[in-house]
Amino acid sequence: MPPTYRVLVVDDEPDITALVAYHLAKEGYRVSTAATGTEALRAAREERPDLVVLDLMLPGHSGYDVLAELRRRDETREVGVLLLTARKEEADRIKGLTLGADDYLAKPFSPRELVLRVGAVLRRLAAPPVASGGRLTAGPLILDRTAHRVTVDGGEIDLTATEFNLLERLIERRDRVQTRMQLLESVWQAQPDIQTRTVDMHVQRLRAKLGAAGAWIETIRAVGYRFREPPAPKASSHRRKRS
Repeated sequence: MPPTYRVLVVDDEPDITALVAYHLAKEGYRVSTAATGTEALRAAREERPDLVVLDLMLPGHSGYDVLAELRRRDETREVGVLLLTARKEEADRIKGLTLGADDYLAKPFSPRELVLRVGAVLRRLAAPPVASGGRLTAGPLILDRTAHRVTVDGGEIDLTATEFNLLERLIERRDRVQTRMQLLESVWQAQPDIQTRTVDMHVQRLRAKLGAAGAWIETIRAVGYRFREPPAPKASSHRRKRS
């Protein structure tokens, strides 16, 4: 892993902070630490880390408050965020993803798993959709902004203007969860007569038109959608029957 990646570790437990910082530094990351939400926001603004390992249970400002502020500020909006917390309930994971977290790891955790997850988030953030001029490319899919044209494996797909804008937004935010409200605001400009189920209906039609490439649009239950490469199918493990 290139040593130029900066990681900010935010936790009010000194033992946890030292453990995380040690294992990340051993992998070649440049690590800094913070113990409160206020310190974290100041460090993020001044040091511009590539990723923040963020505890939710912080004194003063909670980790959720810090995450929301990171996503609100222009200078920190794109920073990677890995939530590290003792909270294990689904509602906590959903809230973290809704606010824009990239991943979530519960305490107690394996330091090795933490290092692997940090590396995975950084790789995703460092490899956005390939853009060439007005084109976005992801797997078999090419979206041409200039020609307002979408192709899959070379074949043109007939999309409505709304479907095109929806797909463009999802590709632009590849590997980042987009809530239904975020999509309503960016694609429909939050028109008062548009409801969140409209997003679901359009995603359903978009997937159908894209065919196999529709699998790139992942549903995040109770939250929204994310555009990312689908996992490779598992190899068959059928055993041969004896005669």
